[in-house]
Amino acid sequence: MAEAAERRRKSPEQILKEIERSKRGYFKLYIGAAPGVGKTYTMLREANDMLAEGVDIVVGVVETHGRKATAEQIGALPVLPLKPIEYKGRTFYELDVEGVIKRRPQFVIVDELAHTNVPGSKNKKRYEDVLEILDAGISVLSTMNIQHLESLHDIVEDLTGVKVRERVPDWILDVANEVQLVDLPPEKLLERLKAGKIYRPEKIPQALEHFFRPTNLIALRELALRELADDVDERLEEYREDDGAEEVAGASPKILVLVSDGGNAERLIRRGWRIAQRMKAELFILHVPTKPADRLSEAERKKLREIEALAKILGGKFFIRAAGGRPVIDVIVEFIKENAITQVVLGQTGMSRWQEILRGSLANRIMERTRFVDVLIVGNGQEKTR
Repeated sequence: MAEAAERRRKSPEQILKEIERSKRGYFKLYIGAAPGVGKTYTMLREANDMLAEGVDIVVGVVETHGRKATAEQIGALPVLPLKPIEYKGRTFYELDVEGVIKRRPQFVIVDELAHTNVPGSKNKKRYEDVLEILDAGISVLSTMNIQHLESLHDIVEDLTGVKVRERVPDWILDVANEVQLVDLPPEKLLERLKAGKIYRPEKIPQALEHFFRPTNLIALRELALRELADDVDERLEEYREDDGAEEVAGASPKILVLVSDGGNAERLIRRGWRIAQRMKAELFILHVPTKPADRLSEAERKKLREIEALAKILGGKFFIRAAGGRPVIDVIVEFIKENAITQVVLGQTGMSRWQEILRGSLANRIMERTRFVDVLIVGNGQEKTR
């Protein structure tokens, strides 16, 4: 009995984690596969139920997109004034973070988590507003679509041909205490679109030809269901750890993404991050420059800053290792062994088949000089669309 009690006892780290989270507000996130599935409508309906039960809940910002049913769903919810911000001779209105914190409701509704605030706002992104409000001890209800997750950027663009510009880091799902999928079958969503319940009439034909093609909606729905299933698995694993369950024995997987200053670096990092998430592995990103730092152009420096920023957003560890006159493969293999890497992700090279035969491909050279290391070669966008 004493041994069982000892196993159930929480570690100091677990206790500190719970204390830290308890100081923050409760965060519930409503996620959908596409616009128009009813995320905001569902959130507002539940918020009105909370209001009827005596919860002090207010609207910080709601994006109705001209949808009458959504606007009507605000109902009796108190609405806080938005903050006017002047930019390029025009007045824009954004969430008033200071006003929310001063009002100190129990819950605040902050729609469209992936929204980019107008320049001059306190924070660049709305999810940063939400984090600040949570840190103030105020609970938040918010919404987003699955295509706004940073790691899904390339997948969504390949599926739909649409480049999603407003994105949030995937770790926002870890911050959320509760994630609810608002699901609607593609055929029902198309009925809503054609009935004018999602966009204005003049936008419907373009939507049907592009983002709202049935194949796109099916693929996005599958992505949403899979992502939420992974999130549930991770939460269950966390609960098991909190209950004192022993970890599975075995070596910890570590993923290494090799990037150059080429155009596919972001794609590789996102792919590596998703593999790391699936395997619950650490993520490393390595760049071995082919020329000294003082010979880099401003465009190349900017590209490296962007790569490093993306690695940071996704929680990866970014390294630059100069070759110093040594073969690049020596630097890569050395890094793999130093960090006990178990899987390497790299992009297709521009080498011809004859060049690979004469010089050896990078993937083959890595496998020849390491043990128990898997290598994944990710095709570039052009190759996939051929």
